[in-house]
Amino acid sequence: MRQNVGSFDRMLRILLAVILVGVLLQQQRTGTALYLWLGVAAVLLGTGTFGYCPLYGLLGVSTRRALPS
Repeated sequence: MRQNVGSFDRMLRILLAVILVGVLLQQQRTGTALYLWLGVAAVLLGTGTFGYCPLYGLLGVSTRRALPS
């Protein structure tokens, strides 16, 4: 699996995931909405941590800089 998420994109995804979880904890949501938003936060955190986005892979998009050869 080749990384296709750039460093700025990765930091932004992780930051958004942390903010989303913080908002969810503060609002004390319950039920389906909580699990849906926690799933979104988990996807953001996972793609930000591992540097690979399956949707980017399907679309052939990459925000990662090419390494000089």
